[in-house]
Amino acid sequence: MVKPDGAYRWVWGKTPPRSSPDAWERGWNPLLAHLLETGATARELWDRYLPDNVRAVLAEAFGGGDPATARAVVSFLAALHDVGKAAPAFLHQFDRVEARSHLHEKRQIWEEQARSHGLPLPRTWDGLFWADHEHITAATIPRLLGCDCPVADGQRCRAPEHQGLYAVAYALGGHHGHVPGADTVGTAVIAVKDANWHDVQADLVEVTAAVLGVDLQHLASLLAPAKPSALVFLMGLVILSDWIASNESRFPYADLAESDDAWWQAAQERAKEALTTLRLDRWQPTEATWQQLWPGTEPRPVQAAAMRLMPESGQTLVIVEAPPAAGKTRLALWCAHQLASRNGYQGLYIATPTKADTSRVAQDVENFMRTAVVNESATLAVVHASALEEHIVQHLIDPSRPAQADDSPVDALAEDIRSTLEFCGAAERNPAGSPTADGHPVQGGAVMDPWYLRRCVGLMATFGVGTIDEVMLAAQPSRHWMLRLFGLSCKTVVIDDAHAYELYQQDLLGTTVQWLADAGSSVVILSHALPPAVRTALTAAWCAGLQVEVSDPGDEGSVTVVDATGHVRRDGPLPTEVPQGVTTVRLKHEEGPSALASELLAKARNGGCVGVIRNRVDKAVALYQAALAQAPTHGWDESEIILLHEQFLTHHQKATEERIRSLLGEGTGRAAGRPGRLLVISTQDVAHSVDFDYVVCDLAPMDLLIQRLGNLHRHAENTGTRQTWCEHPQLDVLFRADPQQPDLPLVEPPGKRPGHRAGNLDGLTYAPYILAVTFQTLHSRREQDGRISLCLPRDVAGLLASVYDSRQVGQGVWASLLERTAADWQVALATERIAAAEHGVLPYEEGCPATEQRLVSGGLNGSGEEGGVEGLRATPRLSVPPVNAVCLYQHKRLTYDAEGKLEADFLTSKKSRNMKPLDPLRQEGERELKRMLFRNTVSLPGEWFRGEDRLPGPKSWPRQRLARLKHWDVLIFDATGACISGLAGRVHYNPRTGLRRL
Repeated sequence: MVKPDGAYRWVWGKTPPRSSPDAWERGWNPLLAHLLETGATARELWDRYLPDNVRAVLAEAFGGGDPATARAVVSFLAALHDVGKAAPAFLHQFDRVEARSHLHEKRQIWEEQARSHGLPLPRTWDGLFWADHEHITAATIPRLLGCDCPVADGQRCRAPEHQGLYAVAYALGGHHGHVPGADTVGTAVIAVKDANWHDVQADLVEVTAAVLGVDLQHLASLLAPAKPSALVFLMGLVILSDWIASNESRFPYADLAESDDAWWQAAQERAKEALTTLRLDRWQPTEATWQQLWPGTEPRPVQAAAMRLMPESGQTLVIVEAPPAAGKTRLALWCAHQLASRNGYQGLYIATPTKADTSRVAQDVENFMRTAVVNESATLAVVHASALEEHIVQHLIDPSRPAQADDSPVDALAEDIRSTLEFCGAAERNPAGSPTADGHPVQGGAVMDPWYLRRCVGLMATFGVGTIDEVMLAAQPSRHWMLRLFGLSCKTVVIDDAHAYELYQQDLLGTTVQWLADAGSSVVILSHALPPAVRTALTAAWCAGLQVEVSDPGDEGSVTVVDATGHVRRDGPLPTEVPQGVTTVRLKHEEGPSALASELLAKARNGGCVGVIRNRVDKAVALYQAALAQAPTHGWDESEIILLHEQFLTHHQKATEERIRSLLGEGTGRAAGRPGRLLVISTQDVAHSVDFDYVVCDLAPMDLLIQRLGNLHRHAENTGTRQTWCEHPQLDVLFRADPQQPDLPLVEPPGKRPGHRAGNLDGLTYAPYILAVTFQTLHSRREQDGRISLCLPRDVAGLLASVYDSRQVGQGVWASLLERTAADWQVALATERIAAAEHGVLPYEEGCPATEQRLVSGGLNGSGEEGGVEGLRATPRLSVPPVNAVCLYQHKRLTYDAEGKLEADFLTSKKSRNMKPLDPLRQEGERELKRMLFRNTVSLPGEWFRGEDRLPGPKSWPRQRLARLKHWDVLIFDATGACISGLAGRVHYNPRTGLRRL
C-alpha cells in the first residue's frame, strides 16, 4: 500500500560506507525497505528458528495467547525498531561522518527529491537537537501505537492498559545493545517535537502494520509482557533480525520505482534465503536410541540413572555428580537430544571453564551431530573471543581443512601463511555443507559460517561450545546482554565442571539459571562433586525462576533431576556403591627445582609418564630448566620433557596441548604410540582424559587436587603396561613448611603474617585459608608411614565437605593460622557475594518480575568483553584480567618468528589487495590474517600492571602505523627475544620457556 503523498518513502535508513562501493550508485536505502526486511526476517525466525518455549512466552506476552497473532505482532514490533530514524537528527547524518564523506553528491540529490515529495526537512540543519535514533524510537512508539493520554512530552502515562506499550518502547530502544533509562527517553522527545514528523512516522507505522497484518486499533491490549523473559526474547529477536537484515550483500538497497508491496515480497524472499545460508534453523533431532547415538556402547550406571529420571515432557534441571570417566559428557548430550525432541528446543550450548577445553568438547559435539541431527548439516560454533585461532573452527568453515594439526608449531605457522590464498579459494570451491567426495551429503554434518565469529552471534548457532564467560555475562546488564540471554534461552544449556568456579561465578550462575527457568529452557550441570550448599543453591535458583516451591523428599543419588513443578528426584549409584579405586597421597616438603628434577628423572628413567602441576609460571619454568640441565645425566632426551603454561604464544601453547593429548589422551595405549616415558610440567590441568602414571603438584584447594586425581591411571587400556614403581596411582602434594612453625604449611603471602616477612607467593594464587584447611584435612588422614589412602569416589564428598561446608577451628598451633586466614577468607567470600548481587539482574525480586527499567544499561556497564568502569562493568570473573598482546619480530620486515623466515605480510597478497572489500576471497584473507595475529598473541598477567612495580599499560605503548595493527596491542622483539617496542627492556620471550618479566 502506497499512501498518496508518499513522503515516508524518502526517509533514508542506510547509506553505504566506503567499503561498499557497489551500493554507492543507489546512494541510500529507504527506511521503509529496511523496516520491512527486518520484519520479514523476524517472521522467518519465528517460523524456523524460535523454539517452542520462546514462542509460548511471546504468544502470551504479545498475542493474547494466540501464536498466530503473536507472530504478526512480534514481527511488526521488530520492524519498528528504526522508526526513530524518521527525524531530522538522524537524517542530517547522510554524509556528516568520515565514513560517508564520499556521498556529498548523493546527499544533495536525495535532499532535493525528499523536499519535493513533501518530507518536512528543516530549512536549515544548524542547531538541531541531537538524540540517538533508538532513543527517539523509544520516545515515540507509545504515541504511535495508541497511547493518547494527556501527559507532557517525555512523560510516561500511568494508564494500566498502556504499560505494555511503554515496556515495548524501551525494549525497542535497546536494539543497539543498551536499554535506555527514562531520562534518556524523555529527552529524546525533543528531537521530534514537530508534528509533521509524527505524521511521517505514523505513515511508516500504518504501512508496516498493513503489510504484516496487524490491527493497530487493538494492538495496545495485546502488549502485556508479564514474564521477565518476554522482553528479553523481544529484544533478542529484534537485534538478531536487524543484524541479518542489515547485510547489504543479502539485502541490497531497494529501488524507489518499485511499490511497497514489491519491497515486501523481496524482503520475504531475501529473509528466507538469508536464514537458509546461515542455517538459522531449529535442531531437528533424530529418533535415536542410546545405541544409535553411540554404537557399540551401553549406558553406564550414572547415565542409566539419569535416563530413568528424565521427565517425559517439560523443562528440566539435571545435576550430575560423578567421577572422571563416568561418561558425563555423553550423558549431557543424550539429555539435550531428549529435551530437544520433547520440548522443541532450538539447540544446545556447552559451557566449559576455559578456552583450552572448547576444541575437545566441540569435537565430541561434532561427532554426536552425525547421528543426532536430521538435517544434512547444521551450525556448530566455537564461542569465545579468539575462536578463530582454533583448528576445529577452520575445519568447520572449510570442511576440506583438517580439524587437527600434527605439524610442529613453526611448521604449522609457516603452512598457515603459505596456504592463506589456497584456503580462501577452497572456502569458495567447497562451501560449508557441500557434499563429500562420493557426492552424497553428510547427515548431521557440522559447519560454521564466518558470520558466527562476531561477538554474541556464536550463541545464535544451533550448536555451540564456548566458555562459561558467556553464561556469566548473560545475566549482567552490559551491551547486548539480552542477546546472549536470548541465545541461551533457546537451548539446553550444559555447564561443564561446575565445581571449578569461584563463589562470584557460582552466584551469577544461579542468576542465569533463574532466567533460563523463567524462559522455559533446560539446564544440565556436570561436576565431579558439588558441596551440598552449591547443589541446594542451584535447585533453589531453578525453582525461583519457575516461581514454585522446592519439593525435595530427600532421596539420595549421584543424579538430581528437578522438573517444571519444582519436584526433586534423585537416583544413581552413591560413591559407596561404585567400584573403589585406592589412590595414595603423600604430603612432601617442597625442595628446590634441581632436587625435584633429579628425583623425577631418576624415578622414570626406565619408563613412566609423569605430570607435574605447579601453582606459578616461575616455578614451572625453573623446574623445566633444571630438568633440561640434568636430562643427559639421567639418559633423557630433551624432547621427552614438555613445558606448558599460559604465557606462551597462542600457537605454541595450542601445539603443546595437542601434543600432550595425542601422547597421553584416550586411545593412546602402548600399542597406539603412548610414550615409554614423558615428563610434563604445567601450571594448569593439562586436559581432560589425559592419563599419567604418577602426578606431583603443589598444595592447592581440595577440589583441584581431586580433579588432578582424575588424571592418574585414568584409562584402563594402560593397565598392566605401567612400570612397577608406578603401577599403583600416587599423588605427591608439595608444600612449604612455616619456618617459625615447622608443623604448619606456609600458605600466606609475604608480609601477610604479623611479625614475619617470609611468605609463600602461592597464597596470592589460592586463598591461604583453603590451602591450610586442605592440608589439615589430608594431614589428619595420614597413616603411620605417612601415606594417605583415598578410596575414590567414596571419599570425595567427605573431603570437599571438610574444606568448604563449615569453618575449621583447629587445635594448638593450627588455631592461630586458621583463625587469621579464615577472617580474610570470609571477607573475600562476602566481597564476591556482594559483587555477584550488584552485577547480576534477577528476573524476580521478592516475587516481583523485573520490568524494563530493571534491564537498563549503558556505556558504564561496558560490552562484556571490554569498556565500562570498574565496579559497574560486567565481568565474568573477579580476578584481574590478563593483557593480550600480539608478538612480532623485527628483521628487515616484521615476522612472526625469531628466525625471520615467516614474514608478517599485512597486505596478504597482490591479488587480494586489488579486490573490492566485499569480495569473498578478500574477506577470507582478512579473516586468516586476524587468525594469524591471534595465534601470535601472548597473555600477560594483569597483576604485572598493578602495584608499586607495575609495567606501563598498553595505552602507553607505541602505536603501530600499519592499519591492520592499529586496534591491537603489539610487542616487538628482536631475534634474541628481547622486547624492543611496547615493553622495551621489561619482558623477554623464549619459544622454549615462554614470556618472562625482567
